Amino acid sequence: MDIKRDKYLNDLVNRMHNGMIKVVTGIRRCGKSYLIFNIFKNYLLGQGVAASHIIEIELDQRKNKKYRDPDIILDYIESLIEDDEQYYILLDEVQMLREFEEVLNSLLHIRNADIYVTGSNSKFLSKDVITEFRGRGDEIHIYPLSFREFMQAYDGDMYRGWAEYVVYGGLPLTVTMKTEEQKINYLTNLFKETYLKDIIERHHIEKKQELEDLVNILASAIGSLTNPPRIEATFKSVIQSTISLNTIRQYIEYLEDAFIINKANRYNVKGRKYIGTPLKYYFEDVGLRNARLGFRQVEETHLMENIIYNELRGRGYSVDVGVVEKRGTDEYGKEYKNQLEIDFVANLGSKRYYIQSAFSMPTEEKRIQEKASLVNVNDSFKKIIIVKDVVNVTRDEDGITTMSIYDFLLKENSLEL
Repeated sequence: MDIKRDKYLNDLVNRMHNGMIKVVTGIRRCGKSYLIFNIFKNYLLGQGVAASHIIEIELDQRKNKKYRDPDIILDYIESLIEDDEQYYILLDEVQMLREFEEVLNSLLHIRNADIYVTGSNSKFLSKDVITEFRGRGDEIHIYPLSFREFMQAYDGDMYRGWAEYVVYGGLPLTVTMKTEEQKINYLTNLFKETYLKDIIERHHIEKKQELEDLVNILASAIGSLTNPPRIEATFKSVIQSTISLNTIRQYIEYLEDAFIINKANRYNVKGRKYIGTPLKYYFEDVGLRNARLGFRQVEETHLMENIIYNELRGRGYSVDVGVVEKRGTDEYGKEYKNQLEIDFVANLGSKRYYIQSAFSMPTEEKRIQEKASLVNVNDSFKKIIIVKDVVNVTRDEDGITTMSIYDFLLKENSLEL
């Protein structure tokens, strides 16, 4: 199975020879190793780089156990650099290397070496990169397969592909599995035996059941506004647990650090300021989210919203939940003020898009409802409604574009349509 991940390859190519350590982060099993040792290595070979000038060490391999010693690996790498030509050092699962920070800093002093590493999110997080390699580490975050990448490997049309993707998500191995039973078992076990186990071991968590309960609460609440106090109330009323507010906040931070969930803060569009809480949480992979709930709560409306959020993040946008205040006077002459929500405000440099996820708009009343927040935004940035139905891309008299989820996900320039 050959899945092109051109965005991430371009991210690496654009950072070549920049004097920094290129650090590929991401949730486990999302394809970090494949990106470095297959896609990027093949690119280097295609550019005429000699194989002898590509030094690759997979530190999680038993045969490479000796290279987890900092002095041995440094001596080995230096012994392979025999001339003044450019060398490329590719290290996988670098957190398994003892004193890896010192080793990487030593490698930076090799004048003709360009360094690329991957790290397991449980021990090698983006915030660790910032702390340890301030000014010398350049992070490339890789996500599970987008729907467009997924369809490269899926044997079927886009409608069946969507039905598969919305349930089992985009972890690369799930695409190769032939049966639903295989996929369900893989995702369920992966979450429990790898992701949660990593967090528990890394942070020495004793209240394991409370962590699992929190994950389930967040999984049930995707697309809904929430915050730690609300979650605490759920623990007390539903689970009869006395978990503290601080513990909830800490556990949520652990889940974010492990790239399992991401948060979308609320942003007052007219006031141009962030609102504190509540906020929304989305899962990095919807298949993992569904696995946590035993594939019992597969609400396509909320999952579509999660997938749109992930797509925007994967394209490099920062994504917030928009809030627009609407003021008016009712039929009795009384003034009112309503807060309307925009699902996503996506920003990248000077670009901004306001995006509404509307599963369907079968009636004019529903269309007016979905447009309400967008028509109250008083700026010229593009406003888009994404629907599940197959429709032509249209723009109405209010300048609002409507497109199908398939056009949005499958066309690289969809935001410009």
